[in-house]
Amino acid sequence: MGNIVNLLPVMFFLILMLLVSVYIKKSSANERQKNFTLEYFIGGRALGGLVLAMTTAATYSSVSTFVGGPGMAWVIGYGWLYMAIVQVVVIFLVLGVFGKKIALISRRIDAVTVIDILRARYQSDNISTLSAIVMVIFFCATMVAQFVGAAKLFEAVTGFSYLTGLSLFGLIVILYTAIGGFKGVAVTDTFCALAMIIGLCLLLDAMLKAGGGFEQIMANIAANHPDMLEPLSDGKMPISLYISQWLLVGICTLSLPQSVVRGISYKDTKALHRAMIIGTIVIGAMTLTATLIGILSKGILPENLEAYGNSVDNITPVAIVKSMNPFWAGITIIGPVAATISTVSSLLLSAASAIIKDIYMHETEKRCRTLSNASTQRLSLVAAITLGIAVYLIAISPPGVIWQINMFSFGGLETAFFWVLILGLFWPKANNIGALAAMAGGVIVYCATMALKISIFNLHQIVIGIGCSLILFLIGNMFGRPVSRKTLKIFFPKNFSE
Repeated sequence: MGNIVNLLPVMFFLILMLLVSVYIKKSSANERQKNFTLEYFIGGRALGGLVLAMTTAATYSSVSTFVGGPGMAWVIGYGWLYMAIVQVVVIFLVLGVFGKKIALISRRIDAVTVIDILRARYQSDNISTLSAIVMVIFFCATMVAQFVGAAKLFEAVTGFSYLTGLSLFGLIVILYTAIGGFKGVAVTDTFCALAMIIGLCLLLDAMLKAGGGFEQIMANIAANHPDMLEPLSDGKMPISLYISQWLLVGICTLSLPQSVVRGISYKDTKALHRAMIIGTIVIGAMTLTATLIGILSKGILPENLEAYGNSVDNITPVAIVKSMNPFWAGITIIGPVAATISTVSSLLLSAASAIIKDIYMHETEKRCRTLSNASTQRLSLVAAITLGIAVYLIAISPPGVIWQINMFSFGGLETAFFWVLILGLFWPKANNIGALAAMAGGVIVYCATMALKISIFNLHQIVIGIGCSLILFLIGNMFGRPVSRKTLKIFFPKNFSE
């Protein structure tokens, strides 16, 4: 039987998120009547700097930040912290590289999604359809990992069953995402980011007290696990893993479509610059604190992995239970639950937009038909709820290690969109054949090497995927038609204006 004291804070937080979404829906009723697609999928391009920063940070920071990352830090030590430092610049990269360019282009062509921009750039329905399929598949895989991670942590901390936790926040996040749309997701993400920071600070404070202070804990680690203080951790953190992770969770994340779409939604340049600064501080504080907690756990908790069910995913739940009383444990798990629902809500909305806006509505418009606001709203709600329920059902029988699922999905999305976005937005000669070859071929190669466990120099398969994607782009680009001057004037106005 679970502890109701643990459950109440989470229940309060989830109900608050639902109420916020209902309020956003009511306050945005007039805008949705005028243009439902613009308001529902990108919040009417009206996000301020704080909300933009928080929603981008919350979307990037998933349950893996609280569960998978600290678990790996418990095994490896400071090497994992040194690797995690690269994540501090993620939001600065995403908004700095793509933010202004994406915003200007989206306003010129009235784009609502990343796929709208890709369709306009490459003048190809094949690219947009493939992009939508790739996004939905890897988004769903990521959402499953989020649900599983949060439900496991919920079960360990509260004593209520895995299914109870999964149902509680799984169904509520589906509902509030469908109701609130992009603006609702962005505003609730702000609450979620704050909850994550508070939860991490509470856990860090409790662990320091439980271990007798930072110096005492580090002395324990130095005496029993000196390798954890070394950058390479006695071979557990080789250079190949550094390179792999710096690519996978650092540099290549600037092409994740769920982050890039934030560039369409902000209201002005001032908001963009403010978001870059705030977001960098927030993501740095969350990532580095969570990783440090994993390291400190080694000096406080039992050292045998069998005590955690032979899974590093259980390190954080055990740390919460061992170092906090039931009430504060209940407050603290709001953080990882918030990380889960913020990531899931963003991905769920992006997946729904890919199906309804980028495929169904586009095909309808090609047949010279126009969907009414009411029809668009109904279909969008159905798509979001259906996808959410499908992910929930898959998560009932949980798959493997959360961190691995998350990284697989990250790699798939990055392989698909990295060169297609970068070369498409910054290289005028990039054409649709090159983009199609890079996306399709890159993803196939990446998935095949992951399945067959093929690697080069022990590097993660993202290296093969990204490398092959670039090669295929350049080869395909030799066979495609030249880009039309009309397209070039939209995407490169300074170079091709009359």
